[in-house]
Amino acid sequence: MLHLTTGRVGCLLSKQAVVALTGSGARMSSHGHHEVSDSVDMSQPMYWDRLDTPLPDRPWKDVLDSTDKSLKQKEKGPWTALSKEEKIALYRLKFNLTYPEMKRPSHEWKTVIGGMFIVFGITGLVVFWQCHYVYPPQPPTFDEEWQAKQLQRMLDMRTNPIEGLSSQWDYKNKQWK
Repeated sequence: MLHLTTGRVGCLLSKQAVVALTGSGARMSSHGHHEVSDSVDMSQPMYWDRLDTPLPDRPWKDVLDSTDKSLKQKEKGPWTALSKEEKIALYRLKFNLTYPEMKRPSHEWKTVIGGMFIVFGITGLVVFWQCHYVYPPQPPTFDEEWQAKQLQRMLDMRTNPIEGLSSQWDYKNKQWK
């Protein structure tokens, strides 16, 4: 009976958590949050700067102000009459970034390497802690002295004299063959 009750409570709490974590615009605005994010209509042409797409679906600036409109009118005339700044401004109406700006390396690799070092450091600390506090001490059979005595015992007992360890030992000279 208790298990059934805790299961129902857990189900109720999980449903409330899901409702609390999902953000719907109507619920957000009803709780005093006036910042409702606009959903992007993916059926409309979009702009993005990508190296593999030289001509985006739409220009960078959709809404032109009066200076941009006059510059567009000037564009219809001879391009030799345009100054360098006007040509750059016309380019910036159509595109946000140039190819060299898109190819400029980011410094994200520094964050990735830093994160890797942090993870390696934490892992090293955990291994160090486990070696000292979790694992039992090594058994005495791992000591070199113990292993030497064990080897001598096996040679004295002449274990596996045909193909094994004793076959490699010279018992007259007391050294390895």
